[in-house]
Amino acid sequence: MKSRPSRERGSIENMIPKLRALAARWTTAVPVLGIVLLALTWGRDLPGVVVGLVTAVLAGAVLAAVHHAEVIAHRVGEPFGSLVLAVAVTIIEVALIVTLMVDGGDKSSTLARDTVFAAVMITCNGILGLCLLTGALRHRVAVFNSEGTGAALATVATLATLSLVLPTFTTSKPGPEFSTAQLTFAALSSLVLYGLFVATQTVRHRDYFLPVTKEGAVVDEDDHAEGPSARTALISLGLLALALIGVVGLAKGVSPTIESGVESAGLPHAVVGVIIALLVLLPETIAAVRAARRNRVQTSLNLALGSAMASIGLTIPAVAIASVWLSGPLVLGLSSTHMVLLVLTVLVGTLTVVPGRATPLQGGVHLVLFAAYLELAVNP
Repeated sequence: MKSRPSRERGSIENMIPKLRALAARWTTAVPVLGIVLLALTWGRDLPGVVVGLVTAVLAGAVLAAVHHAEVIAHRVGEPFGSLVLAVAVTIIEVALIVTLMVDGGDKSSTLARDTVFAAVMITCNGILGLCLLTGALRHRVAVFNSEGTGAALATVATLATLSLVLPTFTTSKPGPEFSTAQLTFAALSSLVLYGLFVATQTVRHRDYFLPVTKEGAVVDEDDHAEGPSARTALISLGLLALALIGVVGLAKGVSPTIESGVESAGLPHAVVGVIIALLVLLPETIAAVRAARRNRVQTSLNLALGSAMASIGLTIPAVAIASVWLSGPLVLGLSSTHMVLLVLTVLVGTLTVVPGRATPLQGGVHLVLFAAYLELAVNP
């Protein structure tokens, strides 16, 4: 006769396949539902009930995107997995930015700058700080590879300075704008730096971007757990693309409601860009925090800094090409307040990265910087 604990274990084990099958069904259905809803609502004024439905499907698409990104990451291993999610989100985000700039007229002249800077602050302070805090609180100390993370931070700092700081000080054109030659140089430099970083991360020095133990030993998860099949990974790749298209498209659909809410509250228009950037980067935020909880802080930092780098390295070339068709100005230079925040972020990030390990204090410092950015966005 079986004992009661053994019967309970048996029932739990029988439930696991059912739960996995249920998870597989909803993570397949929600991205498809998001695309259908996007097609039905695109370019239309949405009543309040529909906005609520869109918001619910948007949240589901975010969770589905995280699930499929983790399936792909398990198949291809690190750092390829985090690269897939970062690049996929950024490509769709860039398409959204260019679309809004083409349709927005003179009001969109600062859209690219505001969106890219919001992405940098969210990733380098919000996501990074949250992951360091989560990892350090759960495992006492958050450990990562300072060589790979330092290279990523240096690339982000260089891209941000060339693309967002220099336009404020150039004199070829009035205002914080690049001339055509300067914009071309910034676009080409962004592509070259991003390409060099990806080659370093995935080919030449891949071990610099793998998780490490507290003793400094590299953890190559490819050598341990058996990943999903190639067919499963390809299906997840397609569903990831659908989910991300749904996230960005539905975020654009609810943006008029967000804009009216921001205006009713008397907040600056730049807050709209911050809210949309937070929605678009939500899949990466959830994936990064999950990695930090598993003591894979390096994976979290790959996602955070990789997203910041991709946002600049792909957005600037895209808007440089789009500027050929844009009639209004393209303002890229940051204000003095934002430059102070960027400089402080780079300095604090450097001091965080150098030791290769962080306590809750470092995570808290980055989160305070992120809170300062949000405060100044609401009260400039």
